[in-house]
Amino acid sequence: MVSYKELGLVNTKHMFEAAMKGQYAIPAYNFSNMEQMQAIVKACVETKSPVILQVSKSAIKYASFEMLRNMAKGAVEYAKSLGCEIPIAIHLDHGPSFEVAKECIDNGFSSVMIDGSALSYDENVALTKKVVEYAHAHDVTVEAELGVLGGVEDDVAAEESKYTKPEEVIDFTSKTGCDSLAISIGTSHGRCKFTPEQCTRREDGTLVPPPLAFNVLEEIEKKLPGFPIVLHGASSVPQNYVKEIEKYGGKIPNSVGIPDEQLRKASKSAVCKINVDSDGRLAMTAAIRKMFTETPDVFDPRAYLGAAKEELTKMYAEKNKEVFGSAGHAAD
Repeated sequence: MVSYKELGLVNTKHMFEAAMKGQYAIPAYNFSNMEQMQAIVKACVETKSPVILQVSKSAIKYASFEMLRNMAKGAVEYAKSLGCEIPIAIHLDHGPSFEVAKECIDNGFSSVMIDGSALSYDENVALTKKVVEYAHAHDVTVEAELGVLGGVEDDVAAEESKYTKPEEVIDFTSKTGCDSLAISIGTSHGRCKFTPEQCTRREDGTLVPPPLAFNVLEEIEKKLPGFPIVLHGASSVPQNYVKEIEKYGGKIPNSVGIPDEQLRKASKSAVCKINVDSDGRLAMTAAIRKMFTETPDVFDPRAYLGAAKEELTKMYAEKNKEVFGSAGHAAD
């Protein structure tokens, strides 16, 4: 067994305490390869932001525990080499079972999510409690989910969302002992977070999504004052990247995300962790497609992945400063 403390990582307990006190959200960025990890760390060092590095079950299958664990350790050393030690956690995103969560804890993860949202309420409670008991024995924090997010991303899929019921949150958190709670208030996984029918369309053709259910969030805050809340499926799906991808041959119609102004509002509430995955994929794909089209003789992966890394760094830094408000809070 490897402890995350040996790798120089932290769990999310104090991160969330500081975020709630300072009214900002910790960015939780998914990664699967070195370039994504480098961009995340560089952007967070430049903005002096704490960060949660997230990996899904499919990312673990793609990269392996050994590689991801050492990349996380490398992230800590990389931040130091850039001149700033920032708090870094490595987190399992949408853990599907106790076995996967346990394996992550045993391999140096400092935080895990157990997603029992597709189960019955009682089954979700039982599974979450089992993970919490094992994780807390190793000083690892646990995120649980109550409610269902729609959309598709990696191994996570649901045809429709179901808002979290505020009347259930006290019972759920007290029975499970979870450290944070992912809720459903209208966010969704993937790059198509809403259908065109759910949106209004501007004259220029831009789709405008419906607002998040902040009334549900407010009710949850009243039930659980001071308890860390998490938003999944919170990519904003920047239209400049969508247009760039389509300009250079891609086909990703009806791509629409969560507006930045709504994420800014959420960041000032009990929401202290916001997940972003699709935006990273879009930024990376846009940069690579552009280079392949404009410089077709390029075949060195360092050239096109380097361009992708630069674009990712720029995007993550902007989110830290302008959306989540986490910039300047590494020392918290």
